[in-house]
Amino acid sequence: MNIGVIGAGSWGTTLANLLAKKGHRVLLWAYETDLVERMTRTRENDLFLPGFSLDGRLSFTSDLAEVARGREMLLLVPPSHVLRRVVRQAASHIDPGTLVVSAAKGIENDTLQTMSELLAEELPAAARSLTFLSGPSFAREVTQEMPTAVVAASAVGEAAARVQEAFSTDYFRVYTNDDVMGVELGGALKNVMALAAGVSDGLGFGCNTRAALITRGLAEMTRLGLAKGAKAATFAGLAGMGDLVLTCTGDLSRNRTVGMELGKGRTLEEILSGMKMVAEGVKTTLSSYQLAQRLGVEVPIIEQMHAILYGNKQARRAVTDLMARELKQEA
Repeated sequence: MNIGVIGAGSWGTTLANLLAKKGHRVLLWAYETDLVERMTRTRENDLFLPGFSLDGRLSFTSDLAEVARGREMLLLVPPSHVLRRVVRQAASHIDPGTLVVSAAKGIENDTLQTMSELLAEELPAAARSLTFLSGPSFAREVTQEMPTAVVAASAVGEAAARVQEAFSTDYFRVYTNDDVMGVELGGALKNVMALAAGVSDGLGFGCNTRAALITRGLAEMTRLGLAKGAKAATFAGLAGMGDLVLTCTGDLSRNRTVGMELGKGRTLEEILSGMKMVAEGVKTTLSSYQLAQRLGVEVPIIEQMHAILYGNKQARRAVTDLMARELKQEA
């Protein structure tokens, strides 16, 4: 296939490289023109995926029109908070028959739209077959060809099957799903829970606390998903429980790392100023909290993370308030 990839962060670069190694014709777009030059010359993304050689068949550009035009498939992997701006700039260059796939995870601030709602608005011609790739997948481990399983979700089964076929390898297994809302909310909300798990670790709590956070976090994700029309079963799958366990326990999780530093007493500004890559959970905490308020959904962990990030609440006090809530049945 002739595939364009927008977004040369660690995940975009990893997926572009995977596709190129499969023999697809892949052009990877990066915002940074100097990074494009270096990747072309050294075959390495030294900024976001250092230490890994990129396939010799992978090409690079900083021209949005070039990466969008004439593609059978266009993969979108920018940070979720810039997705609308990037897609709006590229939209006029996307052919009507292009299959648009998103691997961006988040809920847009201000509009509180999911990525599917945002893309349906910006790319109405492609709205019906939009496909979303999500699941437990650290970029570095996929680049190292460690066995990984993800899910491709689309309202159109044929579109999901095309993505499944395009991406699947002997180390990267893709399942299909028709619950777009569930898959993308799972991918977005798990980042908030990973922040909370990191706070727990930073405070010095142990496995009991982390297990409770993961389990009750999944309950919150499911409640919010159901209020948006998602299926409960989706949250028991790869895009829900799978991604949640990964980001709440893995040392490569940027969101968990930010949470750990918060738990140790550092300010959010201090933490983010030293990071090259985006921790999506910080912005998603704000939008998911506001979305839950709008829908009338009870989300105590999200509420406490919102208070820590945006209300200067002390992390230990947030834990105390969570544990002292009114006693109730689990279900």
